[in-house]
Amino acid sequence: MDHLLSADDRAFRDEVRQFLQTELLPEARRATRLATSVFTHPEISLPWQAKLAARGWAAPDWPEQFGGPGWSDVQRFIFADECARAQAPTLAPMGLKMVAPVIMHYGSEEQRETLLPRIISGEDYWCQGYSEPASGSDLASLRLRADRDGDHYVLNGSKIWTTHAHFANRMFCLVRTNSEGRPQSGITFLLVDMTTPGISVAPITTLAGEHEFNQVFFDDVRVPVGDRLGAENDGWTVAKHLLTFERSGRYSPGLRAHLALIQEAAEQTGWIDLPGNRERLAREAIAADGLRAIELAGLYADSGGAGAIRPSMLKILGTEASQRLDLLALEIAAEREVDEVLPSAMPRFLNNRAATIYGGSNEIQRDILARAVVDAAL
Repeated sequence: MDHLLSADDRAFRDEVRQFLQTELLPEARRATRLATSVFTHPEISLPWQAKLAARGWAAPDWPEQFGGPGWSDVQRFIFADECARAQAPTLAPMGLKMVAPVIMHYGSEEQRETLLPRIISGEDYWCQGYSEPASGSDLASLRLRADRDGDHYVLNGSKIWTTHAHFANRMFCLVRTNSEGRPQSGITFLLVDMTTPGISVAPITTLAGEHEFNQVFFDDVRVPVGDRLGAENDGWTVAKHLLTFERSGRYSPGLRAHLALIQEAAEQTGWIDLPGNRERLAREAIAADGLRAIELAGLYADSGGAGAIRPSMLKILGTEASQRLDLLALEIAAEREVDEVLPSAMPRFLNNRAATIYGGSNEIQRDILARAVVDAAL
């Protein structure tokens, strides 16, 4: 990548590296090494977010007018790459990367001025209320009722698989406000205060034995109409806007950082010297570098044409590569009996099985790509 960088970009990279060397504490790096999912515990992520916020770097993807640093696409990539390489904790994406862009696009001036600074500071910790017990991949079938009562909606029902709801004080939520016509036409997007009376959170223990997910119950929960984003019954449009950001992450920095840890363990244990294993690692390194090249090419492409389907392509390549690396890490830890080398191998493997499902399953993403190819040929 270095040969693609301008002198200013290289200076920026050096500035980021120096900041990480100075501010990133050893215990934070260790927590990243031991992380078992993309969601870091708030005890680790929020102090790191505070340091970044003080520097003006907590929201690298935000426009400068809303509190972002005003970086170029290349600078944002450099920042993500350097943070992954230094083993910096990941920040909770629900606020910074998912609901914030939607608030910027659909929110009122008052909502923007009130909510966006609290997201950057970490004062508001968000969770996502999408899936329900009978509505997962078929999200448009959701049933959580929101009946209008004057200046409020009254919510009854539940959401499930709600990551970090037990930490969150805010939720962005899809609710059913109309049952007539197309299912997508009766959905509304609400911003919910998790301290509102009638909300209860029940833990769901994962296969890894961890508490990351929850089921959230709503019993006559009153949400002000003023906490709606977009028009009533037009929440599906808002949700589609948000899903673009959920699927458009940068995968290669994290993959390359994970691969470096796996290679370190492979060399320490001698696993790399077993027949065929060096080639297996080489194939994954090539795949990660190829994905990096696609992401870098996207920095210089317009948003039309291939750019419109790039999020689907990246989601497929990134999540499936991540699962292959998880399998390699698990094999090294199991075969060589060195759990201390890759202590998070098993829980990470189990937790990451869902990566090809959430954010729109990879099968759906392949359908999107196939339709784009067929449409282009017509």
